[in-house]
Amino acid sequence: MLKITFLGTGGALPSKERNPAAVMVNREGELLLFDCGEGAQRQMMFAKTGLVKISAIFLTHYHGDHILGLPGLLQTMGFFDREEKLEIYGPDGLFEVMEAFEKLGTHKLKYPIVPQILAPGDIVQRDGYTIKAVRADHDRPALGFVLEEEIRPGRFNRDKAVELGVKPGPDFAKLHRGENITLSNGAVVCSKDVVGPARSGRKISYSGDTRETDVFFYESEGADLVIHEATFTSDMTAEAYEYGHSTAKGAAKMAKKYNIRKLALTHLSPRLTDEAENVYEDAASEFENVVIAEDFMELDVELRDE
Repeated sequence: MLKITFLGTGGALPSKERNPAAVMVNREGELLLFDCGEGAQRQMMFAKTGLVKISAIFLTHYHGDHILGLPGLLQTMGFFDREEKLEIYGPDGLFEVMEAFEKLGTHKLKYPIVPQILAPGDIVQRDGYTIKAVRADHDRPALGFVLEEEIRPGRFNRDKAVELGVKPGPDFAKLHRGENITLSNGAVVCSKDVVGPARSGRKISYSGDTRETDVFFYESEGADLVIHEATFTSDMTAEAYEYGHSTAKGAAKMAKKYNIRKLALTHLSPRLTDEAENVYEDAASEFENVVIAEDFMELDVELRDE
């Protein structure tokens, strides 16, 4: 399972329709939160994503609409007697942000928080996948993130294995792991004879706030899903560039250039809250497989079976 839940899809400030930035990723039951705008924990309750068991939080930058939900979330985790450590990742300035939150006088936490500063190119190794920090082009230090699963073994040809004399059982697993086996008659069956080519895992990217850049999309090339900001439409290109944001059309052009499979646009400006169709048309003129994210939208990213 790799499920994406959009908890907040607006930019700058909350509206009746859109909460500020927050995206939950559920990978095989492990919860990862990307940004934590105001009211994020309430959105989690409505969406029933869970919140106490979040294992790591990745912050793209420290504008309020991306972090102001964090103090309340940390306190709520404490109220529910969390004991496991919580990892928090972000660009330079993370320690100062966490210190400021502590000075707010929130409930004394009984679980450890492990903050870690990331620079572009840094890789966080996790169980079965990595998360890479990528340079973003905003009006202050900012990151995007690329989650990529490890390569999977190829498809196991059970019928061929039986034909070669392999009995169902542990030897099947050994062959699938890439090990060769020796049969009772002395014959050797090689893994490559019964296992197809290795298959890629899934790859998703989250931009945070940024102008559309080749740097981010180069790292995201071929991704199953890119979640990218679209604060403005293309008729506001000058304004987007001035404030370090993207247009829907600009992000879509990049998605097409770098062979992205699906593009989800988020972080819409408050002035576009009621104009999602215009945002969609702006992007769809350049890239076909695009959706405009809405609060509580869920996307399942399926494994490729090439």
